[in-house]
Amino acid sequence: MASALEELQKDLEDVKVVLEKCTRKRVRDALTSEKSKIETEIKNKMQQKSQKKPELDSEKPAAVVAPLTTGYTVKISNYGWDQSDKFVKIYITLTGVHQVPTENVQVHFTERSFDLLVKNLNGKNYSMIVNNLLKPISVESSSKKVKTDTVIILCRKKAENTRWDYLTQVEKECKEKEKPSYDAETDPSEGLMNVLKKIYEDGDDDMKRTINKAWVESREKQAREDTEF
Repeated sequence: MASALEELQKDLEDVKVVLEKCTRKRVRDALTSEKSKIETEIKNKMQQKSQKKPELDSEKPAAVVAPLTTGYTVKISNYGWDQSDKFVKIYITLTGVHQVPTENVQVHFTERSFDLLVKNLNGKNYSMIVNNLLKPISVESSSKKVKTDTVIILCRKKAENTRWDYLTQVEKECKEKEKPSYDAETDPSEGLMNVLKKIYEDGDDDMKRTINKAWVESREKQAREDTEF
C-alpha cells in the first residue's frame, strides 16, 4: 500500500504531464496552482518525516543500552583490629572484595587518619574513614592488603614497640569517661559507694530493689559483727 507521500508524488507527475500538453491559459493556471499545492504538501511531508527519524534514533539507544549503574556508598562500621610492635592492623570483611580490580581498592593515609574506598563491589561502593588515630603513623610505610573477602589496613607506627590501648583518641576519651574516678587519698569504699550510687540512679525499679536489699543485708551483717566484738 502506497504511502501518502508516494501518492502525492504520483499526483504531481500526472499534473506535470497534463500541464505540458495543455495550451489553454485558464486550465494551465489552474494546473499550475494545483502543482504548487502538491509540491508544498510533499515538502511538508518530507520535513515531518525527517523530524521523526532523529526522535526514533534518540529513543533507540535507551531501549537497547542498559543505563550505567554507579551504585551508592555504604559506610563501613564493622571492623576488628590488633597490633604488633610495628603495625596497627585493621581488618574489614567485604564479601567478594578479592575479585574486584586492584585499583578499585584505595586507601589514603595521613599521620593521624586513613580513608578506605572500595569501588563497584557488587554494584555498591564502600567507604571507611577513621580520623584522630591514637598515635601518629608513618604515611609512607603504611599500606593495605586484600585477602579473600577481607581488606587489611596496615598502619605503620611512628613510634615502634609502643602499645595502643585504643584505635582512636575519641575511643580513648569515651572509655575513660565511663571509668569511675578514684582518688588515691580517699577511702576505697567511698569510690565503690559512688559507683553503686550511679548504678542505683541509672537503674530500673528491679535494680534499685536489688541494691537496697544488698545494702540492708550488708548493714545488718556489719551490725552483728560489731556487737560480737
